[in-house]
Amino acid sequence: MSETNSMVVLFLQGPPGVFARTIADSLEAKGVKTLRVNLSAGDWLGWHDRRCTSYRGGLENWPEWLRTFIKSNNVTHIVYYADRVPYHVAAAEIGAELGATCLTFENGYLRPDWITLEHDGMSSHSRFPEDPDLIRETGLLLPEIDRRPLYKYPFVNEAVNEVSYNMANVIFALAFPGYVRDKLYHPLIDYLSNIPRLALASSRNRRAYHVIDDIIATGLPYYVFPLQLQSDYQLRYNSQYDHIGDAAEEVVVSFKKNAPSAARLVFKVHPLDNGIEPWSRILGQIAKKHGVKNRVLLVDGGNLEQLLKNAAGALTINSTTGLHALRVGCPTKVLGIALYDIAGLTCQKSLDEFWRSGTAPDPELLDALERLLAATIQVKGCFYTKEGREAAASLMAERMIADTVNLPGALCKSPPRLEKARSRNIATTFSEQLKSRGKTEQWSHVWRG
Repeated sequence: MSETNSMVVLFLQGPPGVFARTIADSLEAKGVKTLRVNLSAGDWLGWHDRRCTSYRGGLENWPEWLRTFIKSNNVTHIVYYADRVPYHVAAAEIGAELGATCLTFENGYLRPDWITLEHDGMSSHSRFPEDPDLIRETGLLLPEIDRRPLYKYPFVNEAVNEVSYNMANVIFALAFPGYVRDKLYHPLIDYLSNIPRLALASSRNRRAYHVIDDIIATGLPYYVFPLQLQSDYQLRYNSQYDHIGDAAEEVVVSFKKNAPSAARLVFKVHPLDNGIEPWSRILGQIAKKHGVKNRVLLVDGGNLEQLLKNAAGALTINSTTGLHALRVGCPTKVLGIALYDIAGLTCQKSLDEFWRSGTAPDPELLDALERLLAATIQVKGCFYTKEGREAAASLMAERMIADTVNLPGALCKSPPRLEKARSRNIATTFSEQLKSRGKTEQWSHVWRG
């Protein structure tokens, strides 16, 4: 029996749309059997052919059902998008128990035009190395990265898929009565809140550019904290913070005590923020509480790279904007768990020390890291154009069949960041997530410090 004939690849949830099905089709064309479990109406909308089975039970019964399904179908590989979604956390644990290869994919670290594909999980659960000497030694031997933007797409392509998927889960909820949406906000509230944001985007951007110009023109030192989306599952499941407001207050307290007296702290709203979290009020309350109201600024729009190029430092919980800061040589402090939080790149000193002695990234080590990323856990392509989907799906299928995901040189025996996550009381197991499930979906999750 050939290697491909012995493979049975089970797909769980993918990004909204048909991308997961495109990977499966590419595998099938190479002789690999593929299966799919649909957990929700949105899943069914994107993929409902002979390969699909629907699971309509509750989340608490999912592990045992999945264990039986994997055994009955001789599954050898499990593939899922968004590794910290509770269904996928359970799948990773069961896959490890039964000896199946677990692979996860997500938006790429080297965006645009890249997709991440790696073993098991990301951030806390990534098996990508964090040893700077190993990264330098391995990465610098690899070829330069193809950074050409080949698969551009209008935002509407992504928006249509997102809205269709999530609203299908609301409208046809009774078709999958046991499904638990991993969403912080109800989709209807989320999408309706975007309407005024979109309508005022141009004027908001113009104001932001003026504010940024003024910040830079003063010549005074400033630090940038780009806000993530409060709904970002990487934030909720790979950091110690229940809300960004908690991180913001920690940063403001340290800033007041330790930053140069002339310095300012600039928070920047995420470009896709839906407006539900009242950042101006939240950050204003924190700044006023700690007596730094005139030194804390909020920018909503404008060019982040321009801010970073002139900043004394940048802070992030675990956003990929940290990589953007490193690329422009900005000293960067990571508060949560991030793959690129590596000695020689990000500041490894305490937050209190960061303000006056933040360390700039080593450009050679950054080059080695990005080359190693591109060669081992990144594939060129995108989710939302036919050409981009097919290019990425073909490469991902080839790597799965050849068993070269995370290779060469980027597959640690165990996740090197996992102990750090556990020490910060970050939920790392399915049972831990079940206990804290009340935090995963609310109409709003506004910070109340």
